[in-house]
This record gives sequence, C-alpha cells and structure tokens, in this order.
Amino acid sequence: MSIDEALAREFDALIGKRGYSSRSEAMRDLLRRELESHRAGSDASGYCVANLSYVYNHHQRDLTERLTEAQHAHHDLVVASTHVHLDHDNCLETVILKGRTEAVRAFAQRIEAERGVRHGQLNVITVDTDDRHRGFKARTHAGHLHFVPRS
Repeated sequence: MSIDEALAREFDALIGKRGYSSRSEAMRDLLRRELESHRAGSDASGYCVANLSYVYNHHQRDLTERLTEAQHAHHDLVVASTHVHLDHDNCLETVILKGRTEAVRAFAQRIEAERGVRHGQLNVITVDTDDRHRGFKARTHAGHLHFVPRS
C-alpha cells in the first residue's frame, strides 16, 4: 500500500502515541475496527455482545426504579451491571449485554430515552454463535449459545 509522505509521517506520529511498534499492527487494528463498525451497523439480525453506559440523575422521579425494572424485564439480555455514584446527584451505570443485535439496540434506546438519563452510549461487538464446547471434553449440546468474537 502506498501513501504520500506527509500522510505517512502523520500516521507514524499517531501510531507512536498509541504504542504500536509497526504500521502493519496499526493498519490491522484500523481495518478490524472499520469492518466491525460496518458489521455492527448493518447486521441487526445477528448476535452481539455490548456495553451500554449512561449517566443519570438519581433524584429524577422513579427513574432508578424504571431502570431496574427495564433490566429485570430484559434479564435475557443483561449479563451484569455496575453502578457508580459520581456525586450527590448523578450516577453512572454500565450494563453488559448479549443477544440479538436488534434486541440489544432496542433495549439501549429504551434506557437512553428515559427522562433523566444523559450521556448514553452503546458499544456493540458483533459475534458468531456456536453451541459446541471445544477442548479436552468437547461436546455439542443445546441450552445455550457461545458467542465467538469475529477476528
């Protein structure tokens, strides 16, 4: 791949700040990030793992209860949540999700639309699914899916 010298110098400065030891490593990560971004935006019928983070005012009327009820109503998507008190009024929650991408996005939109929720952001990573265990005691079974990140 060829790029002009000024762009190459700027790229080298950026990857140096980020700790890459070579252009190849940086390009590989840039390509993965771009491909993942495209997949996450275009494949709503697939599966994903995701992180939803948002800040909210816990004094907002019934908001804490509504957020908790939403997580309970979608216990099939919610893997874990972390709650942090930022100050006397504001809290940060991070919710780890997994499931169908369209359901994860719908859940995130519902949370972000609640009055009093601010600064919501969803980070989606698409995955392939598999129901086989690998390794010494490999077996196939029903009951749950394994989510395999794409490379």
